[in-house]
Amino acid sequence: MKLSTSSAPHVRSKDTTRAIMLDVLIALMPAVIVSTLIFGVRALLMMLFSMVSAEIIEYICVRYVRGRKEFKPDFSAAVTGLLLGMNISVAVEWWQLLIGVIVSIVLAKQVFGGLGSNIFNPALVGRVFMLTSFPIAMTTWYKPYYYLSSADTITAATALGTLKTAGYEQVVSKFSYLDMFLGNIPGSIGEVSFVALLLGFIYLLVRGRIKIMVPLSYTATVLIFSSIFYLVDPVRYGTPLFHILAGGFALGAFFMATDMVTSPMTPKGCIIFGMGLGVITMVIRYFGGYPEGVSYSILVMNALVPLIDRYAKPRIFGTIPKAVKK
Repeated sequence: MKLSTSSAPHVRSKDTTRAIMLDVLIALMPAVIVSTLIFGVRALLMMLFSMVSAEIIEYICVRYVRGRKEFKPDFSAAVTGLLLGMNISVAVEWWQLLIGVIVSIVLAKQVFGGLGSNIFNPALVGRVFMLTSFPIAMTTWYKPYYYLSSADTITAATALGTLKTAGYEQVVSKFSYLDMFLGNIPGSIGEVSFVALLLGFIYLLVRGRIKIMVPLSYTATVLIFSSIFYLVDPVRYGTPLFHILAGGFALGAFFMATDMVTSPMTPKGCIIFGMGLGVITMVIRYFGGYPEGVSYSILVMNALVPLIDRYAKPRIFGTIPKAVKK
């Protein structure tokens, strides 16, 4: 009998990067559709522009700058571009968004070696850069269905911004839980509709594309943290459900914190990762100068992933704990 040998890995999968990224794009479609209905055609064009420009920039970087002539787009740049487009205000200009895309693809991804080597979530790096560089455009929030209104004022504060400046009583007078669940609130293009993002999240779960422990531990930490502060001062800090529905929590927890490249590999590490996300998010929301902390919490925890993976590394089969520590 003739035996053939080959190098590892010996466990193979039919899944490809392109198939995984295509599933992520499909999962984001409900939020894209709802965002288009809420913020108009301009929002859709911005998301499409971000996706296309991200793919073009990555193609140029990999094919011509890095010299990989065999490179074929795998849709990872499109995912980055779409997530960035969903994380901005409708008030952002196209050239500002283009700069954000360049930062996301070139500085946050290709400089590190491309997909699989980047330390930070590229879309969030681009968003934070834009928030620092273009703070007025990035924090000018349009009212839902502003394009159908004849009123002179088409902008308004977000739910988290209202909580920060006026307290929870003002939040209740302006927004209901149903508004936040459906998306009838001001905010970033793709973050407003919790139900649309939840549908996409369920799709990714069914397809087995994400690590469930990250959003579970993230959500549990936010609920516990906010419950404690709600008992201390409900008017100032808001309800736990409010902090789940408001802001970028759903988009961050379901689609960006679960990024397979920048999140821990083990279940134990994912739990630690999610707990850190929850604590940092709520500390920024309660005590920071900026009302939202999701983006910053994910980037901070991205930086800690190597340490978390080292700590949460499982014991090697056939060894004892002391031998592993040596």
